[in-house]
Amino acid sequence: MKEIFKNVKKFSKEEFVKKQEIFKKLEKGQSPHTFFIGCSDSRIVPNLFTSSDPGELFVVRNIANIVPPFDENNATYKCTASALEYAVLYLEVENIIVCGHSDCGGLKALRYPKEELQKLPNVIKWLSLVKNKLDLNKSKEEIEKENIILQIKNLLTYPFVKEKVKEGKLNIYGWYYIFEEGKVYNYNYQTMEFELI
Repeated sequence: MKEIFKNVKKFSKEEFVKKQEIFKKLEKGQSPHTFFIGCSDSRIVPNLFTSSDPGELFVVRNIANIVPPFDENNATYKCTASALEYAVLYLEVENIIVCGHSDCGGLKALRYPKEELQKLPNVIKWLSLVKNKLDLNKSKEEIEKENIILQIKNLLTYPFVKEKVKEGKLNIYGWYYIFEEGKVYNYNYQTMEFELI
């Protein structure tokens, strides 16, 4: 924790000063252009690899960047759904990015279940949303990419998302981030391939 406290002080004295004008404007409110759905993995830092400033991304992160389908959106899964609702209906973002990544521990846990996972009932419940919908016989990378496509489909089960997309007011992107290489691939709906940005 000493290092974190030290870095907070450094931020206040250096980085904050550099972006002081941005923070002053944000005092009046936020109007992010993009809702970013990413994984909670500590190696994945959205503002870092998108080089975005404060106020640009509205972010929700969870294990394996999952979007619960609308019809399964009960009391257990309200966090991501409420962030989605707020981003689309209140903030009126123009874009949604579903960003999966290499070496995803959540998806690995589906393929190679460990005894320790039994001690994590909430994690097991969360991963049950995708367990029977992904082909776990595929390679690790293929499963990670398939999961991104599945979450895009799940997004479109929300009537307000589907309507905005149909009206041309909302774009949905699927990204695959290989963090160890610093490369991001964008899903091309026409070719059905992930292409390097």
